[in-house]
Amino acid sequence: MTNWIRIGLLLLPISGLLTTWATLTPQPNPSTEFEAWSRFVTTTYFTISHLLGTVLGIILLIFGVIALGAYLAMERGRLGLIASVITIAANMLFLPIAGWAAFGEPAIGRAYLSGLEEAMQVNPGADFILLFLLSIVLALVGNVLLGIAIWRSKTLPKWAGPLWIAWGVMFYAAGVLFGLLVLGSSPPTQPVASFLMAISGALIVWRVFRQPPIAQQQ
Repeated sequence: MTNWIRIGLLLLPISGLLTTWATLTPQPNPSTEFEAWSRFVTTTYFTISHLLGTVLGIILLIFGVIALGAYLAMERGRLGLIASVITIAANMLFLPIAGWAAFGEPAIGRAYLSGLEEAMQVNPGADFILLFLLSIVLALVGNVLLGIAIWRSKTLPKWAGPLWIAWGVMFYAAGVLFGLLVLGSSPPTQPVASFLMAISGALIVWRVFRQPPIAQQQ
């Protein structure tokens, strides 16, 4: 069990690095820059970065958070277990949204470039927006609680906790909510936040691999 948890924790910094790469290039505002946005989302880079960066990054993050929650639970930390469940639920809800972005947005972009300008008026619907907002709020709450649980841990590095909280706030609040809903594009806070998560995950991995299993410590 301990070895599987350690392997799972390795996925945290990998997920952070993948998300950093996927968010390095901001997409144009689809509300004002129709043609530039359409050309951007129809590139091979966009598809690959979304599939390998965003979607795969989310999947690895889910498994990494499962391992982190299990580790914190072995310390008898109820907060860490609750936080990990909330965070996992948020990422599971966000997966279909990321999938739609990877395949739906290129379809809209190709339609617009082929002369169908009405394609830019496609509305995902209120249910889609509600799912999007719910996943972001849950992700923000879950990651903040997870950062607090890491800070309170008796064995994990203290500074990994504030870094984890910083990534959650910067990525979801300043990045996704403010960026997409206000600016209309992804701001530079997203890659910075993702890199902070990679650092936090690397600190956790470094500490866990340098110490004996929790069962032996107790």
